[in-house]
Amino acid sequence: MKKLVLAFLIAAVLLSCKQGRKLPDVSGVTVNLVTYRFEKDFFAIDTLQLNASLDALNRKYPGFTRDFLFNILGTTPDLASRDVPAFLRSYQTIYAGNDLLFGNLQSISNQVKEGFRYVHYYFPEYKLPGKLITFIGPIDSYSCILTQDAIAVGLQLFLGKDHPIYASEQGQAMYPGFVSRRFDKAYIPVNVLRNIIDDMYPAQHPGKPLVEQMVESGKKMYLLDQFLPELPDTLKTGYSKAQLEACYKNERNIWSMFIQNELLYKSDPQVTRDYMVDGPVTQLLGEGSPGNIGQFTGWQIVKKWMEKNKQASLKDLMQKDPAQLFTESKYKPS
Repeated sequence: MKKLVLAFLIAAVLLSCKQGRKLPDVSGVTVNLVTYRFEKDFFAIDTLQLNASLDALNRKYPGFTRDFLFNILGTTPDLASRDVPAFLRSYQTIYAGNDLLFGNLQSISNQVKEGFRYVHYYFPEYKLPGKLITFIGPIDSYSCILTQDAIAVGLQLFLGKDHPIYASEQGQAMYPGFVSRRFDKAYIPVNVLRNIIDDMYPAQHPGKPLVEQMVESGKKMYLLDQFLPELPDTLKTGYSKAQLEACYKNERNIWSMFIQNELLYKSDPQVTRDYMVDGPVTQLLGEGSPGNIGQFTGWQIVKKWMEKNKQASLKDLMQKDPAQLFTESKYKPS
């Protein structure tokens, strides 16, 4: 493959794509979302009366308590008497800094609720969860999961990129720096809405040619941008500011990389994963480039198609065949 090194570390362009953007008025859209702080009640349980405490917890959080114990904490009914107290001791320090770091979560809850208004505006038939439940789970467990009636957020993976638990040897083994730099509370609304989008449109592109995978990923990025229009694109893409600016500055060169190396119609997972999964860098683009570069290019293809099809709804976009969308977009950055 030909290597195309880009000036990702020195790019300095202004991201003005949102200037003049007209947003729908969703102020009148009613969304019911109540925030519950499960971690506060869980860390307050009486381990000397564990069974009674867990029963009371289950009455307050029916369904989720079992999800937490058996799917998140990973214990069993027989081992809960050992595992729950051990977890409480191990994570007490993390919980102790909970209020200082997250406060009452009102700002984050409001951002999620605003995102839900846009979801309901564009997809009124989709049943949104009515609860936002926060919890503190093991460091290697979920950051965000969708349950039967709630969206649940694991605060242990939003403690800030410099938290000692991520910098530890164990933390870095699980979450290297390019991953843990996004472990900030500002990413919570993005993770929540990504879960909603994945529930609405489960992945259907594994095994397809790379260009179709990019388009499908771009569709979801476009949707995320419509649901969280006020959030910075750095949060939505997961790229740093320098990386995102460089992507726009070098959009033509990125596209040339795919063309010159005849990558667009490759379907071998050993090849396509270099462009469709998170990573510290895209090797062919050089130092400073982001991983998952296919997400960025797919997003630009989708934006180009939507510019040509202004009458298309978001439902039309999501139902559009990716190969046909690519052809009709006539994407060719200058």
